[in-house]
Amino acid sequence: MKQRIAWITDSTAVVPDELREKYDIHVVPLDVIFEDGAYADGIQLSSSELYEKIDHSKTVPKTSQPAIGKFVELYEQLAEDYDCAIAIHLSSQLSGTYNTSKSAAAMSEFPVELVDSQIVSYPITTLLLKGISLAEQGMDYREIAATLREEASKNENYIVIGKLSQLHKGGRLSNAQLIVGTLLQIKPIFCIRNGVVELFEKVRTEGKAFRRIMDQLDLARGIHKITQVEILHGNVMDKALELKETIKSKYQDIEVLVYPLSPVLGVHGGQGTIALTWTNEPKSS
Repeated sequence: MKQRIAWITDSTAVVPDELREKYDIHVVPLDVIFEDGAYADGIQLSSSELYEKIDHSKTVPKTSQPAIGKFVELYEQLAEDYDCAIAIHLSSQLSGTYNTSKSAAAMSEFPVELVDSQIVSYPITTLLLKGISLAEQGMDYREIAATLREEASKNENYIVIGKLSQLHKGGRLSNAQLIVGTLLQIKPIFCIRNGVVELFEKVRTEGKAFRRIMDQLDLARGIHKITQVEILHGNVMDKALELKETIKSKYQDIEVLVYPLSPVLGVHGGQGTIALTWTNEPKSS
């Protein structure tokens, strides 16, 4: 008899309503905290509302992982209808969400396999869909989780930060760095490797940053099989669509998806941020 597996993630993942309903995916929200209180990510605060509030706020908001009680309550509810669960969360190096979820699973005595995605946003969704596909093939939930932990290392991603001023307001950039960066139009390109945000390269303009990312896609394409690319943006749909057209004009066989960054990620990246991400699959011999 096929296992009844519950699927859980957090609000940094991209889970459109139709996907959530089709596969009954449970999304636990992180919080965005302004001076006037906490807002549940994606529920009480949308991406566009976030940037509007930031523009009218003196300080950059903080973000907070879900309280352990939210996970305990969810797992106890799921235990009534499911045999087990797989929870895929944002990188444990970037948030305590994964460890909180793990502790809650132990407290609720419901069999949950935890997967550290080592990433954020749509790549988590990619892992969810891969897991659901394996479950439909009848694979045991523990084997599915083990497979997904290996799959996590296949992601490649590049992030161009939108507003250096937001990094400055949040205390992640000194006054000198802000002035020099703004005057020289420096655009840092970041990537997430092994769950940690790293500086990939500094370039002089946004145009050069996007060309540099395209170089990386070209390089990866020569070595790996890439069927889909995701563009995540901080309230700049026009730039995201422009980048999509650039990719589609070069690679007609690659599907390009465009989604906004969740409010929690928008807090850290800032308005204008663009991220490009894909999964490197082995080429068939």
